[in-house]
Amino acid sequence: MDIYVYDAVRSPRGKSKETGGLAALTPHELVGQLLSSLKDRNGPDSVTRAESLTLGCVGQVGAQGGHLALVSRLHAGLPDTLRALTLNNFCVSGLTAINMSAEEAQARGDDRLRLAGGVEMMSRVPFMGDKAFYYADARTAQSLNYVPVALSADLMATMEGFTKEDLDRVTARSHQRAAKAWEAGGLDEVIAIRAEDGSVALAIDESIRADTTVDSLAALAPAFAEMGAQGFDAMMLKSRPELAEIHHLHSVANCPPTCDGAALALVGTKAAGEAAELKPKARIRALGEATADPVLQLTAGFAAMEKALEGAGMTLGDLDRIEFMEAFAATPTKFERDYEPDLDKVNPEGGHLAMGHPMGASGAILLATLIGGLERSGGQTGLAVVHGGSGVGSAIVVERV
Repeated sequence: MDIYVYDAVRSPRGKSKETGGLAALTPHELVGQLLSSLKDRNGPDSVTRAESLTLGCVGQVGAQGGHLALVSRLHAGLPDTLRALTLNNFCVSGLTAINMSAEEAQARGDDRLRLAGGVEMMSRVPFMGDKAFYYADARTAQSLNYVPVALSADLMATMEGFTKEDLDRVTARSHQRAAKAWEAGGLDEVIAIRAEDGSVALAIDESIRADTTVDSLAALAPAFAEMGAQGFDAMMLKSRPELAEIHHLHSVANCPPTCDGAALALVGTKAAGEAAELKPKARIRALGEATADPVLQLTAGFAAMEKALEGAGMTLGDLDRIEFMEAFAATPTKFERDYEPDLDKVNPEGGHLAMGHPMGASGAILLATLIGGLERSGGQTGLAVVHGGSGVGSAIVVERV
């Protein structure tokens, strides 16, 4: 049974600081505005008759604690019968939420749409804000093979023989493409977010630096050698005895900026769309969820991508657009070198290195960008790929209808 995406929207991404464009909002208010936009775009039945709301969120403490999907449902005044689920699959959470909802819709074959996506307000709950025990306890970290994900990016760069110039090249391209896309406008999947007084709080992605070049990035020093020296380099070298040392190459600019953001999709069967009097935007061709080496970490997205392509019976060359998460500059650099995709089709409107990474929302943001981008370009098929810490990955292949 075919499952469709009927709409997908996202907020702009705001800087994760007190003066960031979204920082005055709560996470459930941000989700609430996206729910309102889906009602406006698709009619109230598309939301109020939905079977469930599934939200990915990584830092489920403080402002994001207390079962955020349920809190968002209550805030939005949605029916008590609409099930709510909050999940954490690290940085792939938003796309995993959509994939799970699509799988449930396929299994049940009912006439109810499902709301799914993710949210992360890193101005309120910072990276590692849940203070998990193993983050700081060295003995537990070693027993779990836990390595901070930024160091894993340096491990990947070391293993692949990348140079800092390689990393700076993909970073500069991301900023330049993002700046050009916003200058051109027409990003219809992006919903301007409003402040309490009704004024526009944020309408564009806030972290893009249009003047970024390879030369300007070259002046920035690698950032993670000191962290690696706290025992993590030794752990990585133990897992990779063929290496003599870890080359620390990523500067802060070669990392996706932490930020605030959210995205939601409406998914369901053909019958669900007909019941809500909606036409689908895209058919889901295949899904991929994967896990991989917890030390190297950022390879699970590649495994999920390969699963999804195999499920769709497609190759990268068959696709019109690819939204590939720039989870540190080493990851897209490896993608380009190993898979040799048509770079004009990969993140043509910029990526995470420029626009930022609101962790639990990122996968859902990429799906919204993928579907919106296919509509803008007239393309038919596309792929979104997301990577997460400790070796998790998610992917989806869609076909515009």
